[in-house]
Amino acid sequence: MILISACLCGLNCKYDGGNNEHPLFAEMLDRGEVITVCPEVLGGLPIPRKAAEIINGTGYDVLEGKAQVVNRDGEDVTSSFLLGAKRTLELAREFDVSIVILKSKSPSCGVGQIYDGTFSRKLRDGCGVTAALLKENGFSVVSDVEYLKERGQE
Repeated sequence: MILISACLCGLNCKYDGGNNEHPLFAEMLDRGEVITVCPEVLGGLPIPRKAAEIINGTGYDVLEGKAQVVNRDGEDVTSSFLLGAKRTLELAREFDVSIVILKSKSPSCGVGQIYDGTFSRKLRDGCGVTAALLKENGFSVVSDVEYLKERGQE
């Protein structure tokens, strides 16, 4: 089984109420090949919600208590991101997933690169909170971009 960011399958759970649907992922959902998850919603955040970024670090730093996730208004939403990551990990374990496909650049799901915390759309190397927690616990985690590229679906 595959765990995947719900927004990639067309579910409207992005911070702005939209999605990041890709036809390949929507087809995988239709065929029952994936379990969808939105860590931010699992952490109790509403749809829509204010954009958030990791300040002064990466998801690994958030897990260690060295960085925070803050929304555009300066509100600390770290606890929601941590709760969503933990709940996502529980689902990954429960369904014994073989791979996790997460939305690139996200403060929750980003794999390899995330927004830099300045709300200027600049990127930094690193993972989001959920991606970091899943990787720390031995799960194979790839971004949507990597997964699509491997299949010639860019």
